Amino acid sequence: MAARFPLREHQETTFSSELKLIPRWSVAAAILIFVVMQYLFWVVFPQGRHHPPAPMGLRIYFALSWGALASLYMLMVGYVSNDSPRRGMSARIWMVICLVMPGGIGAVLYFLLRQPVISLCPACGTRVESEYHFCPQCAYQVSASCGKCYRSVRITDLYCVHCGHDLVSDNRPARLHAFQS
Repeated sequence: MAARFPLREHQETTFSSELKLIPRWSVAAAILIFVVMQYLFWVVFPQGRHHPPAPMGLRIYFALSWGALASLYMLMVGYVSNDSPRRGMSARIWMVICLVMPGGIGAVLYFLLRQPVISLCPACGTRVESEYHFCPQCAYQVSASCGKCYRSVRITDLYCVHCGHDLVSDNRPARLHAFQS
């Protein structure tokens, strides 16, 4: 039964894989917010009767910068909504914190306090952090690791890139031999 479950390789996150976490509703809201900010800076604010109109360069600068900041903030809230559940955190609470705390403090708190990515053990279903090599409940090996320094290695590696240990000499489980070339 253990051979049915593939060993997960240590997954490194890339910028493009993280961008895929931003939901479409967040992209639509960011575009809408950018358009609303342009409307405010080009139609509503120049209508003020008490102030002379600002120079054109300053208006362009403020319209683009405030629109971009508001849009990026909405994209970040969308990212938090999809990133927090995969880390075992409440999406609703973190979205509210990000929206309510002024000046991006909520976003900074999220990135400082977020937990590691969580996955399930294929053998027993226990929630396992991504940097674990073995399940803490059933000792099932969930990712490849060196037998000497216990750091992550690729399944196809013959030697550990950290300590030079001969990985072929390790007594790896039978399910790992299927991945050997």
